Amino acid sequence: MSRAVLLQRVWPSTFVEDTNLASLVAEIRRVLDDTADDPRFVRTVHRFGYWFVGSVQEGDAGDVPGKAPIRYCLIWDTRQIPLGEGEHIVGRSPDASVWIDAAGISRHHARVTVMRGESTVEDLGSKNGTFVRGTRITARHPLVDGDQIRFGPVVVTFRIPPPVGSTETAPSRADATGSRQATTARTG
Repeated sequence: MSRAVLLQRVWPSTFVEDTNLASLVAEIRRVLDDTADDPRFVRTVHRFGYWFVGSVQEGDAGDVPGKAPIRYCLIWDTRQIPLGEGEHIVGRSPDASVWIDAAGISRHHARVTVMRGESTVEDLGSKNGTFVRGTRITARHPLVDGDQIRFGPVVVTFRIPPPVGSTETAPSRADATGSRQATTARTG
């Protein structure tokens, strides 16, 4: 895919430099443990763009052996950062599992832990602090769905998506009208 098409699809109606796309591809490679020198998933097509070279297999996300489905995530601007079971270091260091490359973020800023359905966040001695719901935390702090977490100047939202299939059906307009007519008939 060409750089121009990727830029348009990732950042529609927004001017960004080509270096932003290169940084995003580097982040994708880091997460996938891929390299530009010996690519397994994303190959650079010089003077053009990028080419997906990984193998694709059909199936459900839950079909991956030994992998539990990821249900937790941090939302930062337009990015959704999945969190599986275990500890996740948040910071601007390239080795951080949640890489936030922004001014005011320490290299190893905080730790988000997801274990057996419980989620916590703790500051790792950062200069600019970690805040949950506007309050600076100094010890491990529990997280609930929708919590606003501020790592220095960067605000993210902690999300726990609802289980698949847990939807309620709102009463239809006809049902609501029928109920009112039945009530009127009984009281009138």
